Amino acid sequence: MAVERTLSIVKPDAVAKGATGAILSLIQEAGLEIIALKMIQLTEQQARGFYAVHKERPFYGDLVKFMTSGPVVVSALQGDNAIARYRKLMGATNPAEADDGTIRKAFATDIEKNAVHGSDAPETARIEISYFFNSGEIQAPVEAL
Repeated sequence: MAVERTLSIVKPDAVAKGATGAILSLIQEAGLEIIALKMIQLTEQQARGFYAVHKERPFYGDLVKFMTSGPVVVSALQGDNAIARYRKLMGATNPAEADDGTIRKAFATDIEKNAVHGSDAPETARIEISYFFNSGEIQAPVEAL
């Protein structure tokens, strides 16, 4: 198995519900290591930049507005096949279609307020993690110490 890193965002809806701790616990219980963590309030410019890949989509404006509506908790996760494992733990984008035991089934409100974000590929994970964390903010792997 390949050790990977991925980005997680606990979105404003889940933070407002007080679900951050439970979500982080689920991540750790799934065997993913949290190697960087912080709570931030995204500016409109940050949200537009992060979601620029969606700028031509009809939901882009609403997404930016939602992601700036309250604080978010961003974290870098690490583990064997971290991207696929975290995406499985997140569940389907639409919580009505998400499997029991997934974050979105437990904490999402609807397809737009879906509690969490996770990177979809190694390349996007690298870009997304570096969007929020510099190298000094990421815990060194144990074997590197």
